[in-house]
Formats: sequence, C-alpha cells, structure tokens
Amino acid sequence: MAHQADAKRMLDERGYTGSTIHNVNPAHLLEKAVRDRIVDSYYWKEQCFAINEATLCDRAAEMTFIGGTYGQQKPTPFLCLTLKLLQLMPERDIVLEYLHQTEFKYLNALAAFYVRLTFDAKDVYETLEPLLADYRKLRRRTKDGAYALTYIDQFVDDLLTKDRVCATSLRKLPLRTLLEDLGQLELRQSPLGEELDELDNDDDSDSVAELNGNTDGADPHVVNLSRTGTMSSEG
Repeated sequence: MAHQADAKRMLDERGYTGSTIHNVNPAHLLEKAVRDRIVDSYYWKEQCFAINEATLCDRAAEMTFIGGTYGQQKPTPFLCLTLKLLQLMPERDIVLEYLHQTEFKYLNALAAFYVRLTFDAKDVYETLEPLLADYRKLRRRTKDGAYALTYIDQFVDDLLTKDRVCATSLRKLPLRTLLEDLGQLELRQSPLGEELDELDNDDDSDSVAELNGNTDGADPHVVNLSRTGTMSSEG
C-alpha cells in the first residue's frame, strides 16, 4: 500500500515532496507526453497495477522486445515498466541483480535503461560497460510498429553515446575521457585488446618487410645476396 500511495504522489503534478533522482521527481525523467500516454495505456492499467520489485521481474520476463512508442504513440511494455521502476525506486543491489542475472535478457535491458536514467555518470560507465561484451540478440519495436534486430551491446552503446533512446531524452553524459582526466575512471581496457595488439604486430612486420623490399615473404638478406652474385657474374 505504501508503494501505491507513493506512486500516486509521484504522478501528481502538484507539489511533489517525495524522494528525488538528480534533484527531480523520478517520474519526470520521462517526458510528460510519454508519461501521459503510459498511464492511459491498457498495459499500465492492467499489468502495472500493484506490482513490486519482485513481481516486476515476472512482467519483464514476459517482454519480447524493447522500444519507446510506436504506431499512434502507443507506449511499449518496456517503457511502461521503466516508469514503474521510477516509481518503485528499488535499492541499488536490486537493480544490479536485475542487470546481472542471465535468464531474462529483456530484464537486463530494462535495468540498463534504468541505470542510464538514474545513476551518476561515473557509475553509468562502470556499470554498463561490461555489457558491451554481451552480444545476445534483442528485438526492438520501431516507430512504425515494425520490428528490428539489435543486440545488447548495441543497445548499451546507444545508452552511452546518444542523447535520445526509446522515446526518452537522456541526461547529457560527460565524455569518458573527461572523467579519466579527472581521475574518476580508469582507462578502459577493450575486451579485444589482445587481438588488436596482434593485428598491430602483424602490420608492423609487414611494414618492415616492405621497407626491405621483401613483399613475397622471402628473406631480404637472401635476395640481396642473390642480386650481388648476379652482378658479379655479369661483370
């Protein structure tokens, strides 16, 4: 009952005095037009009523796509559950459990979106960057109601680099390099680092061979000796 009362106060535009995120009413992290469409939607009224942090997992497990609004500005279940999370404001440990469990990938995506909306910049990078190595497929509902294929790593990259995702304007995220310069973040190590180093070494070897006039893989010293011998015989 306490959660329901808090939820009603959060959607009330008249003098909200509850908990805030980034110094604003958490519900206002979604635009008003989107909030209005969410609370008027069938999914919100039927599937988001009286749910808590535990039962929200059941709803998320049933999701089959991500997205913002589609068709006649109809909100997706993904966006409806985002607003519900903003109402519930679960403890950080619960959000991280949503993010790190491996059974329901759409719950992972929902938690990643919530992290981007609510965490501080440093924590956004540190929490979401490991998902850049998660290549599981996701379906995304497009504005025209069709479906498109994307991946968790691509979705997370969008969250880290774009200003608008899933019909939601995101708070501007400082460049990672700036936070590195300020000493707030360690230099990020790419999961492909070893492979890239090997490619760089191969490129360096090829460059040395070309400088020595060796393009077919033969020993440049043998080639030079052969040429010397030929010139001597002609002389």
